[in-house]
Amino acid sequence: MKSGIKIALVVLAAGSGTRFGHTTNKVWLPLSGRRIISRSLVNASKNFKNGRTILVINPDDEEMARATLQREVRGVDVEIVYGGVTRHESEFNALQHLAPAIASEEIEVVLIHDGARPLATPALFVEIADAAHRHGGAIPTIAVDAREMDTARSDTVVRVQTPQGFVAQQLLEAYTMAALDGFAGTDTAACMEKYFPNVKTMSITADVSNVKITYPQDLAIAEHVLARRGYKD
Repeated sequence: MKSGIKIALVVLAAGSGTRFGHTTNKVWLPLSGRRIISRSLVNASKNFKNGRTILVINPDDEEMARATLQREVRGVDVEIVYGGVTRHESEFNALQHLAPAIASEEIEVVLIHDGARPLATPALFVEIADAAHRHGGAIPTIAVDAREMDTARSDTVVRVQTPQGFVAQQLLEAYTMAALDGFAGTDTAACMEKYFPNVKTMSITADVSNVKITYPQDLAIAEHVLARRGYKD
């Protein structure tokens, strides 16, 4: 499965390891023979022959990032951008980096992905990109079992994952307006919803195995998923 969309893939890895209980950012920890971030980057870029891949990092991690890319992400031209204090600021830094290419329409769609979700499949990235290209935006979601809710609800409740994809020019405009307003969204879709509420964001049914590595037990889950999928490298 390949996609001919002119795309940029932004992988966020500028966070900290505080919730994980580790002194370093969890994305640099090993997972089945590769660092977590390496699996995220390879899966993100696999089906986009001409896509641009952006890795957003903490400046303190640059040496580790370059060594990891050279050793584990060969064949992918990864551009490094420094992140900000918040997730939103890191996203904006990446979009500013891409702004010239977006303005010249060299990039049609931008996908933003948490580097700590190494189990998002290459096929999911293509599905999100295609839906965003057709409709304006797309996000992967998982329906929440009603038994998980404290109160009964009549509407459908979902958990939102990444990658989240949107038309590049509108996404850049949304984050530019957010910077002027001092607005910081909880995720990419929140910023788009505020500034482009008429954009139709498609909900793509995702896989429950697309877990975010947040706590130590999540690593064990990810190891199990990879073993089930038969990943050997």
